[in-house]
Amino acid sequence: MGIKLDRSLLLYRPFLWTLFVVNALGTVYGYYWYAHQLEQTVSDGHPWWQIVFVPDSPTASLFFTLALLYLLFPPASPGRGARLLRSGIEALGVVTSIKYGIWAVSMIVAGAAQGEPLEPQHYMLMASHLGMAVEALLYLPFFRFRRAAAAFALGWLLLNDYNDYTFGIFPYLPAPLYDHVPEVRTFTVGLTLFSFLVTMLGLALLRRGHAGRDR
Repeated sequence: MGIKLDRSLLLYRPFLWTLFVVNALGTVYGYYWYAHQLEQTVSDGHPWWQIVFVPDSPTASLFFTLALLYLLFPPASPGRGARLLRSGIEALGVVTSIKYGIWAVSMIVAGAAQGEPLEPQHYMLMASHLGMAVEALLYLPFFRFRRAAAAFALGWLLLNDYNDYTFGIFPYLPAPLYDHVPEVRTFTVGLTLFSFLVTMLGLALLRRGHAGRDR
């Protein structure tokens, strides 16, 4: 009974619309927050294509926001290309939201542990980013992507990590953490793998559940 109630709430259209609007506004705010770093990246002479890899959390939120549109407006009879596009967006929405939701909270907490004072904005950021990870896990059962799409999302994140820490375009860190960038890099790559494995575990549990119901 509880599972049915949860499912009905998560797929309730007014609730989905509310979640869509909240995520869309958060995405816009996230890109605004990255505006200075985007300008700095361009002024430092980085190639234009690296701009894509600068705003990590807003792009994750963008993917999840787009994935919600598929739940609000399910395509009637999509072709193969449309199905692949949907799978890619949904997988990116889940895997990247898990990663950057946890990453942002971890960086804020790590900075505070190193002496960075916490301000009200930090608590807002921790709550919103934790929400990203939670909603990705909650909606995983309702998305249609499978392991191949999750592997694609893993590849995207690893490429993002490579560009961030090879070319120095990683998100701004709390001041004390700039003395620990190699450790941050290791943690970030590890979190990429963790987010992928959590997603794969979720997919495996869903497949097992479906197989059990089919017996």
